[in-house]
Amino acid sequence: MKKIVFVILSTLFLQACVETAIVAGAITAVSAVNDPRTVGKQIDDSTIEVKAMYNMAQDEGLRKHTNINVISYDGIVLAVGQSPNKFLIDKAIAILNELDGVKKVHNQIKLGTPADLSAKAKDAWITTKVKSELLTDEQLEGHKIKVITENKEVFLMGLVKPEEATRAAQIAAEIYGVERVVKVF
Repeated sequence: MKKIVFVILSTLFLQACVETAIVAGAITAVSAVNDPRTVGKQIDDSTIEVKAMYNMAQDEGLRKHTNINVISYDGIVLAVGQSPNKFLIDKAIAILNELDGVKKVHNQIKLGTPADLSAKAKDAWITTKVKSELLTDEQLEGHKIKVITENKEVFLMGLVKPEEATRAAQIAAEIYGVERVVKVF
């Protein structure tokens, strides 16, 4: 009897995983189509992000003592997170500046203890709320704006007009929990 229950539950779990993968794939495809960057630029940005994280992980100090995230949009790189000292921040920025395809690096790495799971969960909630508001605003094409939240600071990236950037920043600033908005357009 236990084997039958296990098989049934396993089948249901696998079905849910497959459905989730299909939905996630569809969302990714729609996002890629609506992105103002060419597919080539999207691939270049993904490559920059992967190489950045890989190269930083090769450094023991960065790997063990920092929390740094790297986001690339049209070759503009945003580095966010926390580091216990300036030496490690400088090392991370040097690695990013050496990557092929990087036009500019925005250093938003703060001195401090790496964020814990609770802070990361709050940041994810803020990102979701900001994205939702941007997507439902009638004056914006919210799918053109990338939202990154780190320690209650919202970073906005994308290829938009100045008035759209201002509107997006206003919307983000009104979301509960947001302490600061930074435009990286």
